[in-house]
Amino acid sequence: MLTGRRVRIRAKGKIFEGIVMPSFTGSLVLKLENGYNAGFREYELIEVLEDFRAQIPRAEIVRRGDLPSVKIISTGGTIASRVDYRTGAVTSQFTAEEIVSDVPEIAEICNVEAELLYNILSENMKPSHWIELARRVYESLKKYEGVIVTHGTDTMHYSASALAFMLSTPKPVVFVGAQRSSDRPSSDAAMNLICSAKLATSDVGEVLVCMHGTTSDEFCYAHRGVKVRKMHTSRRDAFQSINAKPVAKIQYPSLELEWISWRYRRGERELKLRDRLEEKVALVKFYPGLGSDIIDYYHSKGYRGFVIEGTGLGHVSTDWIETLKKVCEDSIVVMTSQCLYGRICDRVYDTGRDLLRAGVIEGEDMLPEVALVKLMFLLGNYSLEEAKELVKKNFVGEIEPRSTYKNWCPENPEP
Repeated sequence: MLTGRRVRIRAKGKIFEGIVMPSFTGSLVLKLENGYNAGFREYELIEVLEDFRAQIPRAEIVRRGDLPSVKIISTGGTIASRVDYRTGAVTSQFTAEEIVSDVPEIAEICNVEAELLYNILSENMKPSHWIELARRVYESLKKYEGVIVTHGTDTMHYSASALAFMLSTPKPVVFVGAQRSSDRPSSDAAMNLICSAKLATSDVGEVLVCMHGTTSDEFCYAHRGVKVRKMHTSRRDAFQSINAKPVAKIQYPSLELEWISWRYRRGERELKLRDRLEEKVALVKFYPGLGSDIIDYYHSKGYRGFVIEGTGLGHVSTDWIETLKKVCEDSIVVMTSQCLYGRICDRVYDTGRDLLRAGVIEGEDMLPEVALVKLMFLLGNYSLEEAKELVKKNFVGEIEPRSTYKNWCPENPEP
């Protein structure tokens, strides 16, 4: 059995090296140095170079008295993943200590304590996980100068948003992930983690997401947890600030930190935790022909919070108006846009004006998923009437007071 071993073979008149992956087709499948898999039906084995399955001894984490202490809480995801040779898939296998010891540069930035809270992929995250994570981060902030949360990228912006609402933090809380697993030559895991360590020891005091700023290893961006979205399935610069500028830019490898648009500085807020969430909140994406009976269904199941991804400035079919008017009597309905960039304005067209008269609340420039988490937080901690007023309030930077540019991005940083 060659599975799990690094080999050199001759095939198709060329020499190939790679790690032998599980195969169920009879072909030899190699994971090449560039991170891609290649299959070979006919080949000549030249030599076995190493047994990749062997346990790699972990370096001891050295602590220095002149450095700040940071807590790393691992929840799984690609940043904590390697190839599972049993299935050939990428799965979460690392403990938090293993992540740290694989990136020794962190020892020059801070002293690290590591904890494995979950070992799951981010699609398995639930509001109950957010609550437990918020409690753990809250306790860690009492002792450490900052907290890093390693997380899968697919739902990281949901978790970051949840903690931004539940936690008032005087210190940095930095979510970090990776688009490519740590065993791939093209992995972004190490650089993202190093930049997040720099952020976790900085003078900011809010919940951030730290990820690659470009496809190259040039710099990372720090994004506000309630203003960031994953915008690409696989690019290393998939995360972008929406309707806002990034909070900071961290050059690599110098780690020079350039502040762009921070909201809270270290020590400005008192540490507080409000860890109740109402899970019966629905996010509904409108599309042409969708009937309002989907709202009726959720309403009949006890849901009292609704976020609608409407079209353009925030519209749905006029067929929905009567249903929404009825639902708004004992529920909150917030309108957001599928456009993502820009803000809701239901005063331009007749449909929008009808929605406002029905009781629908404009979501301003909030991202749909941020509005969802915000409603969960509000309905978990306030009465319905209080929540209807507070959803319009800017809590932690989720609502920009005005839109002065329509599409800020790294390639177009000026208004």
